[in-house]
Amino acid sequence: MTKHIFPQGALELVILRILKNGSNHGWGISQKIHLLSKDVLKVEEGSLYPALARMVQKGWIESEWGVSENNRRAKYYKLTSLGRKRLSSEQENWEAMAAAIADILGMAGS
Repeated sequence: MTKHIFPQGALELVILRILKNGSNHGWGISQKIHLLSKDVLKVEEGSLYPALARMVQKGWIESEWGVSENNRRAKYYKLTSLGRKRLSSEQENWEAMAAAIADILGMAGS
């Protein structure tokens, strides 16, 4: 199956949604994306970590060092209250855009 890259802005939305369920480290976020998308979406380190850094800078998420499941030091990310607000507004925008595109793609009688 072909792996797809994220459309502009979608990676941050997906990261915010994953972190809504609790903190996670970068590799864990990447694996969750892969799993939840049923192997359709894949995020490379070169895209994931810059996105996480931008999101920390914007105040949407915060990070702290911790120990992973396999006893390794890892940076964990968690959603902030500003990030929760951003997730809500971006999710509404995404759903409206996806519905509009679906309507266009499914035009009857064309």
